[in-house]
Amino acid sequence: MELSKIIQYIREESALSQEEFAKKIGVGRIAVTRWENDKAVPNRIAQAKIYEITKKNGIPLFSHLTKDLPEHEVKDEKIILYHGSKSGIKGEIRPISRDLCDFGKGFYMGTLINQPLTLIYSFERPAVYTLELDLRGLKVLRIPPGVDWAMLIAYSRGILENKAKPAFCEKYRKMLDGYDVVIGAIADDRLFYVLDRFFMGDVTDKGLIESLSAVQLGEQYVALTERACRQIRILERMDLSELENLCIGDISEENRKIGVETANEICRTHRREGRFFDEILRGG
Repeated sequence: MELSKIIQYIREESALSQEEFAKKIGVGRIAVTRWENDKAVPNRIAQAKIYEITKKNGIPLFSHLTKDLPEHEVKDEKIILYHGSKSGIKGEIRPISRDLCDFGKGFYMGTLINQPLTLIYSFERPAVYTLELDLRGLKVLRIPPGVDWAMLIAYSRGILENKAKPAFCEKYRKMLDGYDVVIGAIADDRLFYVLDRFFMGDVTDKGLIESLSAVQLGEQYVALTERACRQIRILERMDLSELENLCIGDISEENRKIGVETANEICRTHRREGRFFDEILRGG
């Protein structure tokens, strides 16, 4: 969303004239006029002050920022997805994420806009992309939430190394062989917290999966091959302002707190159900 429209929305929701709004920020009225007419951009200090007005007046800024974004949809095997980039996509889309992502190297996309937003807001020039993935002709593996999902993440993040039998690791090393796209539940920092507890032996697989269902982060689509990446089309790029980053940061921290509290309660409820990580490894 254009910063000029965001500022105008905040001022009008605060029931302030341009002059009153300017006084609270410490600038002249003409500056606010230029901001709202998209003739100038407030500096980082001014944007931080605008955000303080937003919080003080309880304005639902995050809902406003995301209300006009295209919704995730599937039509004729073409899917609308979202991708967050800390500095923007440069050149062709390629499967070159860092090795220790959930499913290894690939190009990661999600079904919900909130997830990429909260991943990149802290970087200097973050951007969020709306993408279209055409699945026609691609070999796709969908991994439902469960032990295989958790163990594949454990393998991809290097956690199974030196802990599991070679045959057990080999299963997950080969699981994605031959596939162009893998689809699985998203595990952001809320779920990383529970995953880490699962890998340390504090939580059973039952507690982990129930936590995953409760937090509802959506699914991630990972293009594993160059072929899959060639079937991704960029529909829109949204560069985030300092004002948007501040809002998203607060939402991210609030969601993380709620998610961790929810997961802790679920794990306590199911502490005697299911299997622990070392039990699964021994069984493998």
